[in-house]
This record gives sequence, structure tokens and C-alpha cells, in this order.
Amino acid sequence: MRRRVLLMRSLAALSAVLALAAFNLASPAHAGGARVAFATQGLSPGTIVIRNSERRLYLVLGQGQALAYPVAVGKKGKAWTGRTYVTGRYLRPAWIAPAVVKRDFPELPDRIEGGAPNNPMGVAAMTLAGGEFAIHGTNRPGSIGRPVSYGCIRMHNEDIADLIQRVSERTPVIALP
Repeated sequence: MRRRVLLMRSLAALSAVLALAAFNLASPAHAGGARVAFATQGLSPGTIVIRNSERRLYLVLGQGQALAYPVAVGKKGKAWTGRTYVTGRYLRPAWIAPAVVKRDFPELPDRIEGGAPNNPMGVAAMTLAGGEFAIHGTNRPGSIGRPVSYGCIRMHNEDIADLIQRVSERTPVIALP
């Protein structure tokens, strides 16, 4: 029985990798963060740093370098700062309306399936420990670079597809003002 469970998990993981690879083949050639100079003192390579004021997410490479991605951040009063870590990585995630969003927009469905054009999670998402926040793609690319979310970090779909391949669960995430 244990062998069967392991086989099923392996098949699910392979399916996810193939789906992401298929997405990447169809993505624009410019996908992925831009390599930039970045003060990395005290930060381990692989750490994600979000600078809310810059509306940028950085993936620390080390040796004074990082990949920089434009992002949408939390709107006034909703942006978060602090330290957490990635708890899960998902392709084509379903979206379940958080209570605060549902309160403000009661007409929204309780759940939107992954892959649906109105799914606000986009093509991929990484959940974060300690709350209802995630780093995810978006079905509203015009929101990138603006403070518009309820606390989640939105990325262009091709950028989250790139980033999700570069990090793993337990990746540290630091959000700065």
C-alpha cells in the first residue's frame, strides 16, 4: 500500500512538472527576473525578499546578485511585512475567497477552479506560512506594479512560472516596507 501511495505521489509530481514545462514553452522569451545588483549581506541564496515600496520581489542569488521581478502588493492597510516561508507550490491552483474578500465582495463565488479565466491566482501559486497570503500569478496583468491586493503578492504569470521552479518549500520570505 505504501508503495502505491509513493507511486501516486510521484505521478502527481511528474504531471505538475510536465504542465509547467508545457506552460513555459508557450511563454514569452522574456520570462523570468532581471539579474540585478543586490545587497545580500546576511541573506542566504534562495531567499525571497519583497520590497513593498519598490513593488519588486527579489530572489537572492548571492555574491551581491538577485533576480528582480515586478509585483503587485497589498493596498494601503493590507500590505504585510515580516518573515515567513513557502509552505506549498501549486500549478493551476483553485482560488477560495478569503473571508475579508468575501465580506467586501459577497457576489464572488466561494471557489474558482484552477485554469478558469476568472481565477485570480493565475497559473501558479506559492502559499506562505502564518496567514492567508500567497505569491501567485494573476489574471489581471495590469495590476502589476501597483498596491492593489488584500496582501498577496501578484506576479506576471510567466514570472511566477519561472520563480516557482527556482524555489522549494521552506524557502525563506522576507517582506519589507
